[in-house]
Amino acid sequence: MIDTLLFNFIWILPLLTTAICIPIGVRHSEAIKRIHLGSAVIVLGIALYLTIKTFFQGALPSGNSFSLSFITQFSWWNAIGAEYFMGADALSLLMILLTAIIVFTGMLVSWSIAGNTKIFFALIQILGTSIYGVFMSFDLFLFFIFYEMEALCMYLMIGGFGSGNKDYGGKKLTLTLALGSSMVLAALLGIYVESGIHSWNLLKLGEVVLPMSLQMWAFPLLFMGFAVSGSLFPFHFWSPDGHSAAPTAVSMLAAGVMMKMGPYACLRVALYLMPEAARIYLPYIVYLLIFNVVFSGFIAIRHKDLKYITAYSSISHLGLIFLGMAAMTPLALRGAVLQMLSHGFLTGLFFATIGMIYSRTHTRDITQMGGLMRKIPFIGVGFVIAGFACLGLPGFSGFIAEATIFIGSFQNDSSLMRVVTILAILSITVTAIYVLQTANRMLHGQITQPAFESLQDANVKEKITIIILVLSLLSIGLFPNGFSEWIDSSISPIYTHLMR
Repeated sequence: MIDTLLFNFIWILPLLTTAICIPIGVRHSEAIKRIHLGSAVIVLGIALYLTIKTFFQGALPSGNSFSLSFITQFSWWNAIGAEYFMGADALSLLMILLTAIIVFTGMLVSWSIAGNTKIFFALIQILGTSIYGVFMSFDLFLFFIFYEMEALCMYLMIGGFGSGNKDYGGKKLTLTLALGSSMVLAALLGIYVESGIHSWNLLKLGEVVLPMSLQMWAFPLLFMGFAVSGSLFPFHFWSPDGHSAAPTAVSMLAAGVMMKMGPYACLRVALYLMPEAARIYLPYIVYLLIFNVVFSGFIAIRHKDLKYITAYSSISHLGLIFLGMAAMTPLALRGAVLQMLSHGFLTGLFFATIGMIYSRTHTRDITQMGGLMRKIPFIGVGFVIAGFACLGLPGFSGFIAEATIFIGSFQNDSSLMRVVTILAILSITVTAIYVLQTANRMLHGQITQPAFESLQDANVKEKITIIILVLSLLSIGLFPNGFSEWIDSSISPIYTHLMR
């Protein structure tokens, strides 16, 4: 009972903290930041405790239904059959833990942000609440409410605290995500009506065989609507401009967690509820992945802005998640989940170090940098480690996730699937080009500007951020066995439905 209360507290506490800080004057910004950081520490502690406890209980694959813990369920809106239905399995808990780590580290790197810190930290908390809610909800109506909250928070944070062409970047991001949400809503309404059970309960809907007349139009809307958040081609265009205009914490949350909400929902909802249509459409999704896993890497090579380089790198690596889904094998689906986690920590580290560099040099143009490793070695090493993880270097989570996806994809006997998998493997060379080119230009050689001579290395908060994210990358990379087997308890029901 206590654990269930703590679990619900994960999404409630950020909102309570925001409410507590409302009467505190803006002049007490340090106190406000400490209150929010303390709240983030508590949420991270709860998420870590519940994840470790559930992990060691040894949840096993359960066939057709999800093995949920910490269930809270009661009627919420009788007229439409909506419930407050919260729970978690391995997939949910790992994504909640990822979110808690990114929220905490995002606050640390935002400690000196200019502007109204009271509003900024409140928006981080509300954004965190929306993401937690998505990973905790098993009622699709409640799920959609949480899913919608994040777009507004992102727009306000980019518009109020971003840099560069922030108005354009914020609007482009928000309108594109709104397009995806409208597609999702249309499909969910169709599922609700055609299921005939007057319920949004994901588990109950999973027991219903939805008519093919519904699946044939609802699946592509639902899958592509969710895939907008995951930057699947051709809906990837919001990501580079949005990231370039966003403050550091927003980039960390967007790339590290928010962009995983789409693939998570594709797995949890689209593939689970409409498996017959999934088997028809997923082979065609493979054609879209050619842009994500191959061409986006070449675009990254051409850019000189650190955030644009990282954004296109993210598009490429997110394509691997969809490759794992399209392969429709247990190993590939497991790899897709591992890639969600790995990419979350990886991009969190990338954007954190980029934000630290930008706050000191006031530029993200790698052609204007040089010799930074001499002055900011701790930050430089953090960036290089992120680059190694991006390359899939053994010992880091990227190697485990990508190897699992590639092997699982080859288990699919489709010639197209194998060709795209080979292209994805070869694209690692492209990744190496832009990662090494960027690190070499920015960190090595002679110091290019006199102002860089006085740069200060990472402070305590920034060092904590880098260390936490590096350890997260190493934990999956060095100890993959336990994570992989535990993830199977969430993947098994999805795969069972997919093959029914």
